Amino acid sequence: MGRSESTDRRMEGDEARIIGELATSLGAGAQYLRSVAASPPADKGAYLLLLRLDAPLDLRLLHSEIRLCSGYYVYAGNAYGSGGIGARLRRHLWRDKRLHRHIDRLTGIADAIHAFAVPDGHECVIVAQLLATGRFDVPVPGFGSSDCRHCEAHLLRLRPRAF
Repeated sequence: MGRSESTDRRMEGDEARIIGELATSLGAGAQYLRSVAASPPADKGAYLLLLRLDAPLDLRLLHSEIRLCSGYYVYAGNAYGSGGIGARLRRHLWRDKRLHRHIDRLTGIADAIHAFAVPDGHECVIVAQLLATGRFDVPVPGFGSSDCRHCEAHLLRLRPRAF
């Protein structure tokens, strides 16, 4: 059974509000990317994905099973390699890909994905800024941060009714 038109409008309004708040939290240098395909930024730096899950999701990561509740999640990553932010975002937004990173399991099935570029930014700074707002928590310790010595995770969950 599909969602009602009023539910779709409410979700669009919620997403627009969340996108606006994230843009404010990320600061003046961040760019919300309406379409990565139209003008992918070649800058090196960090990026943020906003993902919406309409239903709970069970995932297997290495030797553990996790469940993500429906709702909004953000993932912060770095893109300092060749192709910069644009190349990394194109890969994340490509649905049919080899699963290499933790986040690949979400980007392949999320119901909506939005992206921000943060030229010269760093994923750990983004995570710290968002956690400091009190609007986010860590749903799965270690998710997306297995090579990071500073962050509990690079995937954060937007607390219900946080915005």
